[in-house]
Amino acid sequence: MRSSVERYTTLLPTLLSVTQWLIAPVLTVASFVAILSYSGIALEAHYLAMSVIIFLLSLIILEETDLFDSTTSADAQNSNILIYWGVMIFALVIIGYITNTTDLFEVSVLYTWALVTPVLILIVNFIFRNLLLLSLKSEENQRKVLIVGANKESHKLAENIVENLAYGLHLTGYFDDRTEDRTSISMPIPYLGIMDELPEYVKKNGIDLIYITLPMSHQKRVLNLLDKLHDTTASVYFTPDIFVYELIQARMDNIGDMPLVALCETPFSGLNGVLKRLSDILFSAFILVLILPILLIIALAVKLTSPGPVLFSQKRYGLDGEEIFVYKFRSMTVCEDGDDIKQATRNDTRITKLGAVLRKYSLDELPQFINVLQGRMSTVGPRPHAVAHNEMYRGMIKGYMMRHKVKPGITGWAQVNGYRGETDKVEKMQKRIEFDLDYLRNWSLGLDATIILKTIVTVFKTEDTY
Repeated sequence: MRSSVERYTTLLPTLLSVTQWLIAPVLTVASFVAILSYSGIALEAHYLAMSVIIFLLSLIILEETDLFDSTTSADAQNSNILIYWGVMIFALVIIGYITNTTDLFEVSVLYTWALVTPVLILIVNFIFRNLLLLSLKSEENQRKVLIVGANKESHKLAENIVENLAYGLHLTGYFDDRTEDRTSISMPIPYLGIMDELPEYVKKNGIDLIYITLPMSHQKRVLNLLDKLHDTTASVYFTPDIFVYELIQARMDNIGDMPLVALCETPFSGLNGVLKRLSDILFSAFILVLILPILLIIALAVKLTSPGPVLFSQKRYGLDGEEIFVYKFRSMTVCEDGDDIKQATRNDTRITKLGAVLRKYSLDELPQFINVLQGRMSTVGPRPHAVAHNEMYRGMIKGYMMRHKVKPGITGWAQVNGYRGETDKVEKMQKRIEFDLDYLRNWSLGLDATIILKTIVTVFKTEDTY
């Protein structure tokens, strides 16, 4: 039988995983230095400083995005690499603009580096990813796993393990006492026996991990099993049926020595909140400076083409459901903000000719960057709905108000996935909410960057926006 250390870690997969994680920062700096050398440029102080900044930025972005999570698909990793590179270039542009140091660098070198590096990372990551997956095909490099219980949760868990080799797990089978469970749930792995037989099986077969998927109501059975497993070296994980409910940013916490499980929480607590707010301030300030001439031109055009105010402010629900005022360029002949607000529809007579163009390309939303600077909104988050629509949908869609655990955004995960414009059916709003809640569960600065980049593309797909 292999030793405990040999069962839990093998040298090749570990080395490959570490190497894969280092691909981006090492190649990013190495290609920069190589291009400098090829161009005959000495590594002077400002180039050396940029190399250090590039490396540190790489580590920060990787920490936020899980860029090389081995359990993601190859397509997802490739997409993440391009997003990583987009964030890197954007961050360097911001740093150069703030420090006023862009004139110190050779433009041709920077352009070459910006084009060559992502290609190198994609190629090298492809090689190491396949080496890693190849190494995990050997049972010697996999941890042996058992599942306790036959139910929907265990079936889903088994499928995830079986279908994803990158987890490095070999699913041996499952144990369950009740015949009715085994017959009603068709598990994709073999049945090995009743729970009383499990401890002996674990010891004889060198099982590394045990996943208990029994309902919380079966506390006595679970405690009895845990007591018997104390005589083994297997790690035990409990996946209670509480996780069939809608969870937002679920995590462990404690008050004194009392453990707590957070079931619904904002992703922007602690350091995450600081990072989110800092990124909002920097990005919105940069955009407002960049688009100031456009804002002035639009404001003048709105004023000259139709009577009424240039800006239209409407009450929306913000963080924790508090009412805020959101700014937009006026695109209609009316300024509705009451208990009965009709959504814009195709060929809506209330929309001005200029307003149709502004709405088509989301230019009417640009003043909301002011809301972001004020702290009322975020660059990325669930889109705010009119108060009247909130009151209507909160009683129709389960979990609707959970989207207000964060500040509303100028753009959001739902919008870049095709759910922008009119929600003429409850089903459309339901899908919006599903994407909003998915954003809350999986937030990272990398996801925000993904949404911003996709938004730039999405605004030109205007068939559903009017």
